Amino acid sequence: MRHFARLGGRMAGVLLLLLAPWAAAQTVLEQAAEHRFQIDFRVNDAALAKMLPQGWEPAIATSGPAKDCNLRMIFIDRIAVMAGGKTAAAPHTARLVYLAIPVRESGTKNSGQIIIHGLTESAADAPGAFGVYQHASTAKMSRTHSAAGGVTSGSENWEFAAASGEHMSLQVEYVRGPARKGAAEVKFFHPGDPSKYQIFRTDQAIDIMRNATTNPPDNIKKFSYKAGGGKIAALFDGKEKVVSWDSFPWYIRTVSTP
Repeated sequence: MRHFARLGGRMAGVLLLLLAPWAAAQTVLEQAAEHRFQIDFRVNDAALAKMLPQGWEPAIATSGPAKDCNLRMIFIDRIAVMAGGKTAAAPHTARLVYLAIPVRESGTKNSGQIIIHGLTESAADAPGAFGVYQHASTAKMSRTHSAAGGVTSGSENWEFAAASGEHMSLQVEYVRGPARKGAAEVKFFHPGDPSKYQIFRTDQAIDIMRNATTNPPDNIKKFSYKAGGGKIAALFDGKEKVVSWDSFPWYIRTVSTP
């Protein structure tokens, strides 16, 4: 027993030593528990390129569930937000939608994502750390779930619009399938100055409900979306294609700076 106690203490010490450089090198800004629904698109490449800083390009997967995706529309219900990862933030809950491009710096291995636009119900969150969020004069969300016979069904309705015309909305009904656990650490670069970035560390469950490449069981029963207007009009010209429909029933996100 003493041997195991000493071994456990040594392992804990090693873990603390491994974690210490990360803790020292990064400053935690917030931690949040979220529910997300994500739509992956392939949109006009030329229109998308105009949204990126010079020297950066879309990083488009050639295989797997993200194949062909060059733009993500992500609807987010921020259920609990902790400032600094410790105390309740103000506001401590929020609803929003944003557009993110998977990117890489041309000629380098530097990669991550850039958020190019967002609509948020919280005026305090606009324009935000990346300078791209707009306060949504219309911001509505409803989510419902029911279970019977071991089957869980859900419906979600999201609607965001800015006074200047930008709008994104989603209506979806589905049957929930088995989720897959995942984790990631991704750099989110500032679109106006990509030398600045935040680090998103996530622990999540993803339920891929429909996908054009991997063809999982199709659990989407009804689906429609609308997007466009103002700054994002050129991205949604009617020729965009949805390539994946992904639900994140739980999503724990820690945001930090280097």
